[in-house]
Amino acid sequence: MDIDARMREVEREIISRRPEHSVDLALDRMTELVGLLGDPQRACPVIHITGTNGKTSTARMTDALLRARGLRTGRFTSPHLVSIRERIVVDGAPVSAERFVEAYDEIIPYVRLVDERHPVAMSFFEVLTGMAFAIFADTPVDVVVLEVGVGGRLDCTNVADGVVAIVTPISIDHTRLLGDTVEEIAAEKAGIIKPGATAVLAQQPLAAAEVLLRHSVEVGATVAREGVEFGVLSREQALGGQQLALRGLRGTYEDIFLPLFGLYQAGNAACALAAVEAFAGVSDDNVYSPAGLDADLVREAFAKVTSPGRLEVIRRSPTIVIDAAHNPAGMAATMAGMEESFSFSHIAGVFAASGDKDVPGMLAELEPLLDEIVVTRNSSDRSMDPDETAELAAEIFGEDRVRSAPRLDDAIEAAVALADEAVEEAGPGSGAVLITGSVITAGDARRLLGPAGGELPPEPPASQPSRHSFTAAELS
Repeated sequence: MDIDARMREVEREIISRRPEHSVDLALDRMTELVGLLGDPQRACPVIHITGTNGKTSTARMTDALLRARGLRTGRFTSPHLVSIRERIVVDGAPVSAERFVEAYDEIIPYVRLVDERHPVAMSFFEVLTGMAFAIFADTPVDVVVLEVGVGGRLDCTNVADGVVAIVTPISIDHTRLLGDTVEEIAAEKAGIIKPGATAVLAQQPLAAAEVLLRHSVEVGATVAREGVEFGVLSREQALGGQQLALRGLRGTYEDIFLPLFGLYQAGNAACALAAVEAFAGVSDDNVYSPAGLDADLVREAFAKVTSPGRLEVIRRSPTIVIDAAHNPAGMAATMAGMEESFSFSHIAGVFAASGDKDVPGMLAELEPLLDEIVVTRNSSDRSMDPDETAELAAEIFGEDRVRSAPRLDDAIEAAVALADEAVEEAGPGSGAVLITGSVITAGDARRLLGPAGGELPPEPPASQPSRHSFTAAELS
């Protein structure tokens, strides 16, 4: 069997397990698996990331800064946009199909042993987490950037103990699993902050901040707060992104070009910078010394950052932007980024979301920006039926601004036609399409509209070579 066929077979086997959204929050299965594997999660230091929105972008920025310092990195994020291999990244590149299959074959006997010992079999996400730990330990890498799946305290990634824990902004999401108040959700996410670690906290709602700070004090963690110990000093719009000045824990860094749009990405950058400074302090045995990171390396690392599916321009004539926002807080940040970074006179939206999300809340955030919305479904079996979505949208947009299409490609075609009409009336650059509502929707759109083959390209190499061996589209 050739490797592509075997890769498809392995992916089917993993997906056939309890799906990612069918979460049984517990650490017993994962603890047993990593024990059988020799505790690979302890092979190197970990920077652990939780929060409601911004985790993957922050992980990618943290990874870029670490690689710029000459470190070999492992990065585990979820969900994926196009290929399942995007979740497990070594030195900026998704693991090869050969390595993915090899890791699966190595751990599956142990996975089945755990399955036999527990009433609930290991899930899709647990198996991938085990594979990531095994790959990172075998490579080996110098540091792992580890994104939580859901919550934190009982998330299967929490068998690892982060020397740095980043908490991105917290809002209401996954209420069935984490609770329906910000305080309850923050308490679950605080679980990744371990004794003696550094907790890097993004700006939070007051109720969440109080919970995070209380937990940090209880476990003896050092706290670094955005807006207090570190933060964004200034930001200006720039061609293809934004120009930043950041205050870190160990220095001030000016003239940073970040090729991503939106205030929230500036905040993510500040958190990533503080986390790497804190990690450098731990690894250099020099916490919060006057000396910061090399400013030129910081600039080079941020200038190369990509975050596919996050306000990403994927086509032009008309401009098509895809974004993975999947809850009201994320959609509010997306809308602010669109309004700040672009000047289209007419925007047609394409929207498909999971039925278990706050769809009315997301639609309400979209309404002021969009001239029309075309609702549809994505490739997930959890996708809300377009007719049901259309009814909800009509209550918010009015029936005359809502269209429905049975498939995403049909919806994109309809939205492009609406944008083209605007271009004919107002001239080039006046019309655009925004595709959003889910990571799955963004990934499906990328497959339809992105480069041949659909897979994301490797990230630009670090400024310095490892010790061991698409940039964002610019506005025209």
